[in-house]
Amino acid sequence: MKLLQCVKTCSFLTFRSLGVPPGRGSCPLIGPLSFDLIYTDYHGLQQMKQHMGLSFRQHRCHIRVIDTFGTEPAYNNEEYATLHGYRTNWGYWNLNSKQYMTMFPHTPDNSFMGFVTEELNQTERFHIQRDKVNNMAVVYGKEASMWKGKEKLLTILHRYMDIHGTVYYEAQRPPEVPAFVRNHGLLPQQELQQLLRKAKLFLGFGFPYEGPAPLEAIANGCIFLQPKFDPPRSSLNHEFFRGKPTSREVSSQHPYTEQYIGKPHVRTVDFNNSQEFETAVVDILKDKVEPFIPYEYTCEGMLERVNAYIQHQDFCHRGVPFPKVNESRTWPGNPPSPFLLLPNSTALIWAPNISAPACWPPLSALRLVLSPEASSCVKTCQDAGLICEPAFFPFINNMEAFNGLNAQCESLEAEKNHVFPAVQVERRECFQQKEPLLFSCAGVSAKHQRVCPCRDYLHGQVALCRDCL
Repeated sequence: MKLLQCVKTCSFLTFRSLGVPPGRGSCPLIGPLSFDLIYTDYHGLQQMKQHMGLSFRQHRCHIRVIDTFGTEPAYNNEEYATLHGYRTNWGYWNLNSKQYMTMFPHTPDNSFMGFVTEELNQTERFHIQRDKVNNMAVVYGKEASMWKGKEKLLTILHRYMDIHGTVYYEAQRPPEVPAFVRNHGLLPQQELQQLLRKAKLFLGFGFPYEGPAPLEAIANGCIFLQPKFDPPRSSLNHEFFRGKPTSREVSSQHPYTEQYIGKPHVRTVDFNNSQEFETAVVDILKDKVEPFIPYEYTCEGMLERVNAYIQHQDFCHRGVPFPKVNESRTWPGNPPSPFLLLPNSTALIWAPNISAPACWPPLSALRLVLSPEASSCVKTCQDAGLICEPAFFPFINNMEAFNGLNAQCESLEAEKNHVFPAVQVERRECFQQKEPLLFSCAGVSAKHQRVCPCRDYLHGQVALCRDCL
């Protein structure tokens, strides 16, 4: 497997490696691609389209886009995004949504690539436990603007802990932080690591969103204290998220640490409630934690995950629509169906004696459920302790799924909509998805119950199911 990394700026040499002839893409590629996969970002994607011209559409299935905040299907399908108000400066590339690879598992519509957090050896862990300063806090905020309006919180924290900052400043203009804060200035990574290894608390002020620093702090034995957002922040109510190709609602500064790590390593509280904040600080002083890294952010965990993607994800070969014509004749039951009711549950599974086109993750992992109204498949599956799996949508986009879930269908139509397949409850209308690029775990509609393909997942490796390896 040959990989070509093409991030930020695709140089002339890189385009020549792709076989791109001189000019602005008016001619097709000189020959077949010499690479199986190309990793780039949105800027590189734009440059590739400009330089590859006629060949870009043919070879875009080889591309994997490194995407910080994620791209949902409603924003990815150019025609749909333009017609329905989802068009932004990003998105609209008409890729399979799994070709977008994110730092954190924001939405299962994309592939969670992640990154590696440095692991400690036993000697380093011993030194951290020995050298921890119980009343030492480090604030997550390199810019003075992040500290504005936080004086009340810092005063409360200062009653219990010595506060350290790493705010950038010029010698002639010290940053506007309280006098009781010891500011180290902008530190090199190694010196910041040493500071985190001594500190007990790593305090987030709400920004930046979803960065790597909280994981690094937790890996160095800190407890991460962060604000929760009520209401959650999104492109509908917060300027930072406007223009990003996602409608995702962010419930805290770092939702991953809130959902997948939690206490005692992470505490998420209402920073507008002084008493709740102070109680959290007092509790943190009592807590004893060891350095911790989720397996999926270790070197081994990331290699396991990326290897699975490389081995199994293929977006260049489109399978035939499923089910095939007259395929239902081979399905047992009355009415014929490939689904079975899971014992003591309302969820459906794929009948083990029913064959189907090759699929990864395998259909043995499928758990099919009907969402409440106004709930995404992301949330519906999470509430069941599962993960939404978009690869299963083609297999459940049929009448048999509606029947198995006891949906009240008086009519069945196929339309392009990022919440379909779904049931319109009041009118008892069922809708199939007409455009495969719009299959979406993230879509929400107040009027519909969604047909949600969920799956199990490995502890510490949310991207993979139990039968995925």
